[in-house]
Amino acid sequence: MKSVLIAGAFGLIISILATPVAVHRFRRMGFGQEIRDDGPESHLSKKGTPTMGGTVIVAATVGGYLIAHLFLLGQAGRGVTATGVLLLFLMVGLGTVGFLDDYLKIRYRRSLGLNKTAKLVGQLVVGLTFAILAINFPSDDVTPASTTVSYVRDIAPLALGPVLFVVLAYLFIAGFSNAVNLTDGLDGLAAGASAMVFGSYVVISFWQFTHDCTTAAVEGCYEVRDPLDVTLVATAAMGACLGFLWWNTSPAKIFMGDTGSLALGGLLSGLAIVTRTELLLVVLGGLFVAVTLSVVIQVAFFRATRRRVFRMAPLHHHFELAGWTENTVIVRFWLVTGMAVAFGLGLFYADWLSFTGL
Repeated sequence: MKSVLIAGAFGLIISILATPVAVHRFRRMGFGQEIRDDGPESHLSKKGTPTMGGTVIVAATVGGYLIAHLFLLGQAGRGVTATGVLLLFLMVGLGTVGFLDDYLKIRYRRSLGLNKTAKLVGQLVVGLTFAILAINFPSDDVTPASTTVSYVRDIAPLALGPVLFVVLAYLFIAGFSNAVNLTDGLDGLAAGASAMVFGSYVVISFWQFTHDCTTAAVEGCYEVRDPLDVTLVATAAMGACLGFLWWNTSPAKIFMGDTGSLALGGLLSGLAIVTRTELLLVVLGGLFVAVTLSVVIQVAFFRATRRRVFRMAPLHHHFELAGWTENTVIVRFWLVTGMAVAFGLGLFYADWLSFTGL
């Protein structure tokens, strides 16, 4: 338990102290955000705000995880694990794709960076590499990922096999990384929502650690690999998001950019895969799903009828144009995320209760 607190504390400390340094540095280097011309007029005042703050979130997550392990040196079975390394690889890899996207926006002074093909290729390379490696490195016959579709645990009839799993894992990773990217449109919205979902994975992975089939083969135990290390990653990420949020709340001193949003979305999907809760993430991250669906619906309906369902997509901009202030949208969307997380954790716990007979 001490290592979990250390990971979260150092993730928070690194992020909250490093972010103002990044603000100063990025401002001097001219790393300012470009704003969509067709967006709400209130956002035009944000032009030039330093971006690529996601570099701090990624660094704080990795730092918090590694520092926690320094306190575990010499303890049997408490070293760095394949699962932890794979999760960090996924986060850093997608963060690198986002970094390139952000850099091109700054370099060419436009609101669009990498084209869709280049971004998808980057996500493809990182996502496939993670998925292929995750079904290897068995420990006690348990690999970091399972080739079976999962909800709260593996759904036996939905065994996919390695090839189909890798394909669907890539789609899942790309989908959630883009979902967080679409949600990152208001000050603090994505960082605050991500922190709550990471918090749910702290609870889920630690619960799996205390009910791990490799240490206690009882009814309802979980066949997962390295659940404590997963907890350390999730806790460090939660702390990093909260530290960044201190400076990212309205009016934001810095934006996370695609560097942060792709990294956070990728890590969330990775956590779902290694904890065998892929479909549960749809509930826990309900806000991200709703925002993405708003874009899909808007585009599909407009192409079919030349009319729009929403005033503007993604969903948060619709409410802004409907008269809600930016802070009102942010707080209410945080509340929606909090309710989704509470409901998702309730589903997770209800599944465990079904095995105990309580």
